[in-house]
Amino acid sequence: MNIRLLTPNDSDAYRKMRLVALQKHPSAFASSYKEEKDRSAAFYGERFQSEESFTFGAFKEEKLTGSVTLLRETKLKLKHRALIVAMYVSDESRRKGVGKALISAALEKAKGIEGIEQIYLAVESTNEPAKRLYSSFGFEVFGKDKKAMKIEDIYYDEDHMLLFL
Repeated sequence: MNIRLLTPNDSDAYRKMRLVALQKHPSAFASSYKEEKDRSAAFYGERFQSEESFTFGAFKEEKLTGSVTLLRETKLKLKHRALIVAMYVSDESRRKGVGKALISAALEKAKGIEGIEQIYLAVESTNEPAKRLYSSFGFEVFGKDKKAMKIEDIYYDEDHMLLFL
């Protein structure tokens, strides 16, 4: 397994994986398949060049099998914070250390950015494997957003987690 920052050359593979993730696990993401299905690969490629957003990919034999994004806050009063978003590991790569490697890469990047002191993330409240993964790095739940998402007529709560670096 190889973990590295994604580049515009990875945008097509990322787009394909992202759409699968949004279809298979809709409650894990704030965005929806319907909202992203018409986005071009170039849309993601532009994101991969941002100086405030860092998307790491996990590759197995050159195939993208997972990703996570670290977003640095841009407002002056919030620049000491970053967010982890869009975490996904393909079904066939789960329970093989991919998620752990991705979070490790994102946290190492955060530690290397001057001024970042804390990392936030949100996770669907019943996603116990993800919560265990984040907790293993020291993230702690500091709040619950009840009915954070609504998919058709079903509501999903989110746990908000925080790690002080």
